[in-house]
Amino acid sequence: MWHTPDTRFLLGDNKAMRFSLCAGTFALVSMASAADVHVVEEIVAKVNGDIITRGDLETVHRDRAAALQGQGATGAALAKAMKEEDQNALRGEIDRLLLIQHGKDLNINIDSEVTKRIAELQTASGVADPDKFHDWLHEKYGVPYEEIRQKIHDQILTQRVISQEVMSRINVPHSEVEKFYAEHKADFVRKEQVFLQEILISTEGKTPEQAAQAEKRAKDLVDRARKGEKFVELAKQYSDDPESKSNGGELPAYSKGMLRKDLEDIVFKQPKGYVTDPLKQPNGFLILKILERYDAGQAPIEAVENEIMERLSMPQMQPKVRELLTRLREDAFLEIRSGYVDSGAAPGKNTAWQDPAQLRPETITKTEVAARKHHKRLLWTVPIPGTDKNANFPSANTADNSPAPSSPGSGSRTASAATPSSAGTAKQ
Repeated sequence: MWHTPDTRFLLGDNKAMRFSLCAGTFALVSMASAADVHVVEEIVAKVNGDIITRGDLETVHRDRAAALQGQGATGAALAKAMKEEDQNALRGEIDRLLLIQHGKDLNINIDSEVTKRIAELQTASGVADPDKFHDWLHEKYGVPYEEIRQKIHDQILTQRVISQEVMSRINVPHSEVEKFYAEHKADFVRKEQVFLQEILISTEGKTPEQAAQAEKRAKDLVDRARKGEKFVELAKQYSDDPESKSNGGELPAYSKGMLRKDLEDIVFKQPKGYVTDPLKQPNGFLILKILERYDAGQAPIEAVENEIMERLSMPQMQPKVRELLTRLREDAFLEIRSGYVDSGAAPGKNTAWQDPAQLRPETITKTEVAARKHHKRLLWTVPIPGTDKNANFPSANTADNSPAPSSPGSGSRTASAATPSSAGTAKQ
């Protein structure tokens, strides 16, 4: 399930805390009252350059209802739970956008993590062909592959922001980690798995001389990788495998028995970070790097210490996450349409909906203009709508630190692009 209106913490096998926030889906839901205008969507809130629509909130409602029903909630219990969910739905959507925007401001790059998560999904699906895997995802979740990937991207990005801005500031004594491990050993029994990256230097259709040059190039890449060059960049630039090249050479997770024995004998015996010598294949020379490897059986405390610290940090995290989100709200350009409530609103923050269509032009006579004193006003001192008029504005030499605009396909939409009118509704 892709949506949840509040901060939810889950733990996964890759030792990363799952901080899940709802992700909006643009839907066409409403009808216009005017005879010649059709309203295809109503904007509920503006969050810096992005928008939240009524369709987004309806999607959150449907997904949460389905999740609760899947957990066995019915009747009065379901109605009570959904009432609380609906009260916090707008808060959850605003939280999500603020964290994504803040992640972009921090220049957090998570492309490799997204690729790894997709690879894990593909391994679990058992569908090897990429196109068929995309079709499988579409059928399973009801949305296109590109949208699923974007949701995963946004979810991981919010996790990273929380980890960097909140979790890194929480200290858990090592004695508590040891105590938790001793009491929950069964939680840390692992399957034997390996996560790999690859570079393929092809020899298909090449002469013996060209094949020898390919082997030399492969050996050179191994040397460069072992000296510290980023394997992901080498793969993107030099690999001849069209599928893994764009992902920086990342491959799905492999359990024992899934690879050829000659490869397994190497990758299941070497440590994390190991780069193989060029391995001769029928179609070329293969270089593998071990991203992560889990031995079967009880994981040692050293291997799961971070995961345990994340679990023990959770009771402190919820209030600290809300503190972060309150600070982000205080600094944000935020407008909320009348009739909708942000249950996580920053105290004293003016988020009233400013509808330019309702503004009236000011009339003045030439005599009045001439009688006024003319003052030169600096552009950067003009208050920005929606901000505190007493706030300090940057000088002309100050770098622009405003949130970066969402890129196409980011899962969020800009207010300017969403509607040609300034009245808060998209029209056609």
